[in-house]
Formats: sequence, structure tokens, C-alpha cells
Amino acid sequence: MKKVLILGASSNIGYSLTKKYLNKNFFVYAHYNQNAGKLRKFKKKNLKIFNFDLKKITNFEKFVQKSEIFKNLDIFVSLTGYLNLKKIEKSKVKDFFDHINVNYLSNFIVTKKIVNSMKKKGGGKILYASSIGTKFGGSHNSFIYSLSKFMNEFFPRPYRNLTKNKILINTLKIGLTDTKLNKKDKKKDMKKRISLIPLSRMAKIEEVVNYIEFLTSEKNTLIANETINISGGE
Repeated sequence: MKKVLILGASSNIGYSLTKKYLNKNFFVYAHYNQNAGKLRKFKKKNLKIFNFDLKKITNFEKFVQKSEIFKNLDIFVSLTGYLNLKKIEKSKVKDFFDHINVNYLSNFIVTKKIVNSMKKKGGGKILYASSIGTKFGGSHNSFIYSLSKFMNEFFPRPYRNLTKNKILINTLKIGLTDTKLNKKDKKKDMKKRISLIPLSRMAKIEEVVNYIEFLTSEKNTLIANETINISGGE
């Protein structure tokens, strides 16, 4: 049974992805922070739910070193999406660190831990989630979020040599999707935002999940070290 770790599994996309992996008989380690939500309703033997506040990054690093969760993984998907809407001039240093800890450093810590075991297994798939906001610099109150997500686009570069070990690492730049996170800013004019998308619609959650599933499946035999944009042409 293949083992997959999902950080941010309680998100809308994370929940749907967890469901897809469970239906394919994967063993899923599903991370959440504040709300396990629908994850607890699965009641599957091949699911282990665990809680961690990734803002506490030093504690998370210690947890990764000791926990059995991070041994012998076949797939690692990060869907972390910490977003604290705040105007840049009102942001503090802590705001930067909170976003970077959750949206980037957690991925660095896990990746560093799991690559050796993936080498021994003969390969693996790693996928980080970025945001279409990195293409435009982020809005005035989500700049730090976009900055932390952009780090995931740069991150695979030092690991290019792992491709020879059949460890394929990619970043998925996800466009506007019909999720709770994209509805967090009540002041945002969604009709105006959607009008900027050449395809003239938001992505559906299941569409994004299908791309993630493909990139982390055995069907993906060649795509590695890439940032792939799925945003309806934006």
C-alpha cells in the first residue's frame, strides 16, 4: 500500500484529494491545524489524521524528526494555505514569519526528511502548491501570502539532481478556485476578479485535485522540476 502525506488536508482541496487517495487504497497521513472537519467522517483504516500548528516551526521540525509519519512515504503533497489579510504597511515581522513558516518552511523540513527514504524506495513524487498571485505580486493585503507561496516555485531548484533517483518534484501554481480561502476577503469583487481570467470562470475543486493526482501518480513519468500554471490562461 502506497503512503501519501498531505499537509493542509482540511482545506477544500485537501479534503477532496484525501478522498481520492483513500478511494485508490492509499494510506493517507492527513494534516490539519484548527479544524479536522470532514476528515473525521471518513473513518477509514488507511487514514491517520494528525494536528499541528505549522507556525510553530521549530516544534514542527522536532516532530518531523521523531514521528513515524515521515518514514517510507511515496508521495508528499503540500496544500498549506495560511492567509492573514492585512495591508502591507500594517504588517509586522511576525506576519512574515507566520506565512513563511506555514506556506514554505514546513515543506522544506518535510522534503529534507523524506528524500533519503524515497531514494531507497526507488523514487517518489513531491508536489507543492503555489498561487496565481505570485504571477502578479499579490494584492495589497495578500502580498506576504503571495511571497511565501512564491518560495515554493523556487524551492525545487536545489533538488534537481534527485530526478536521477526518480524523485519528481513539481510546483502547481493554482488559479482562482471555488474554495473558502478565495472567499475570505469579503471586500473583493469576485465578478471583477473572474473577468480577468481568459476562461471566464473559477476552477472547480475537483479539477485541481485531478491535476494533483496526475502529477503524483505513476502516469507522470517525465514532468519534474517545473512550475505548472493551472489558471484558465491567466
